[in-house]
Amino acid sequence: MSGTGLTGVPSPTWTPDPAETAASRISDFAGFVARRTGVTHADYAALWEWSVTDVPGFWSAVWDYFRISSDTPYGEVLDETPMPETRWFPGTRVNYAEHALRADLPGAAIISVNEDGTEIRTSWSELRRQVGSVANWLRVRGVTAGDRVVGYLPNTTHAVVAFLATASIGAVWSACGQDYAASGAAARFTQLEPVVLFAADGYRWNGRTHDRREETDRLRAAVPSLRHVVTVPVVGLAQETGEADSWAVVSGGESELMFERMPFDSPLWVLFSSGTTGVPKGIVHGHGGVLLEHHKLLGLHLDLRPGERFLWYTTTNWMMWNIVVSALLVGSTVVLYDGSPAHPDPGRLWQLAAEHRAVVLGVSPGYLHSSARAELEPGRKYDLSSLKILGSTGAPLTAQPYEWVHANVGSRVQVVSVTGGTDVVSAFAGSAPTTPVWAGEISAPALGAAVDSWDAEGRSVVGEVGELVVTRPMPSMPVYFWNDPDGTRYREAYFDMYPGVWRHGDWVTRTPHGSLIVSGRSDATLNRHGVRLGSSDVYAAIDSLPGIQESLVVGAELPDGDYWMPLFIVLDEGAELDDAMRALITEAVRTGASPRHVPDTVIAVPALPHTRTGKKMEVPVKRILQGAAVEMVANRQAVDDFDALAYFSRFGPRRERDEA
Repeated sequence: MSGTGLTGVPSPTWTPDPAETAASRISDFAGFVARRTGVTHADYAALWEWSVTDVPGFWSAVWDYFRISSDTPYGEVLDETPMPETRWFPGTRVNYAEHALRADLPGAAIISVNEDGTEIRTSWSELRRQVGSVANWLRVRGVTAGDRVVGYLPNTTHAVVAFLATASIGAVWSACGQDYAASGAAARFTQLEPVVLFAADGYRWNGRTHDRREETDRLRAAVPSLRHVVTVPVVGLAQETGEADSWAVVSGGESELMFERMPFDSPLWVLFSSGTTGVPKGIVHGHGGVLLEHHKLLGLHLDLRPGERFLWYTTTNWMMWNIVVSALLVGSTVVLYDGSPAHPDPGRLWQLAAEHRAVVLGVSPGYLHSSARAELEPGRKYDLSSLKILGSTGAPLTAQPYEWVHANVGSRVQVVSVTGGTDVVSAFAGSAPTTPVWAGEISAPALGAAVDSWDAEGRSVVGEVGELVVTRPMPSMPVYFWNDPDGTRYREAYFDMYPGVWRHGDWVTRTPHGSLIVSGRSDATLNRHGVRLGSSDVYAAIDSLPGIQESLVVGAELPDGDYWMPLFIVLDEGAELDDAMRALITEAVRTGASPRHVPDTVIAVPALPHTRTGKKMEVPVKRILQGAAVEMVANRQAVDDFDALAYFSRFGPRRERDEA
């Protein structure tokens, strides 16, 4: 259990084991740095301080430690141009796929598991063969460096192969999960003018097979730049006829695997923002920046080794898919899962982690809460002895799951809460094998990430909420936004508030003991009577209350000058929002979050809307409460349940209290 020690610093819920710390890759890296600089860093905090002070020294050490291959040795690490125009390792030429496929190991490179239990294991040699075949097929059809190739695919081996083949020839990849309708995928892909589409026949979810062949036809018609469509048989609906554009032919050849080395900042992939309030932004990342960031994140922070199994639940349109694929960079085995994390029961991901001896398992905070509500005991039911790290991202992780994990999963499992984003396709903060863990807190800023908390005047603050900023460049910051030729949209997104400093849009508190607490999006702040509070503080106070499945709180400034702060909850089946529950919620927020932020009313709703990556849609709901039309606040294709969002129209600026 956590508590407060004699120094006033809260007691960690997890502390590093000295033997494991000494054997970790981050300790080996620290030794490598000491040998080349003559300076020994006593602990993680000192190593981090060096990493953001001597930026060229740190990133050149990452390059050399992980043996990044380039046509020519690097000279300058980064130029002196301020963000966002900073340029990294000028003159070098690298290829992401070359590094992802350079491991020569026995066993599987990829283990792909479908919801129905079907499992496909792909060896390293077979992965290289398939990538070589697909890459040759692309070349023969005239696809060259800089062309765009897209995937309308679920989370299977096919998607990894298609991506690596695209990257190997210097073409640019982008993917969209098949839970998006054709119109949603087209809103992304038409911007890129792709020449090739890889599209699956369907996907499985919650015990059902979803046929996406008609949606693929609609998507093809909506993207006139397409020259070829490759049909990928995932659920057995596609007919492999032997035609040139079938997956069997495209991936079945024997071709020499070649790599087109590209300038460091050449586009590798385009990831898209959620697009909740307009056309999704295309965020472009480069080969070199991703290579460095993902080697650092996976090799040092998550301590992944060759042959170890890495399972993180994701879809192909979330940045975590890109990080999962990058486990190949460090020689780890990627475990892919295509299906619902709760089918056939809430323990599905725990079962997969046990069956495949996962060393790292990544889930969402919601999955941990649902596991606790279901009273699961994964550590007793399954053999999770291989599990070292339980990662969580997508939303702030409150304190309760830490204790639940230690009691029900494993006392030596390190809970690693991570904050980052599609914007940098990496982490701003997380943990390492050498950092303690405090419940409800993120252990430390990531190496090379100069994270700080600033007030409105740009002053660094400790112990109070401020804007999450990054004061020094990171190599995986976007190369540019797609269709933003002069960089205006890019600068407006991150650099308008503090010129030359990245403002991410999250509220964060730096604690005196070096950890960080993310309180939610700064544009969704609860600002009552000038006192600011992050929504995650309210969720932390009520998430464990009986009968509550999920909650959403917003603070809306209304046209009449009033401020309305309702709390919306989804009830467990059989639960009732009565006076007793309202009193319980009020007291929990009063004592666990803030007496000034007790909600004005508690309203039961049938469901809550989320982005496709599972984030609660606080800002769109707030805008609806302020009177905006639902069609104006969110793109239908960006919402997991548009009807759930539309439901909030009944609670407009007149504050109708219809709780039916």
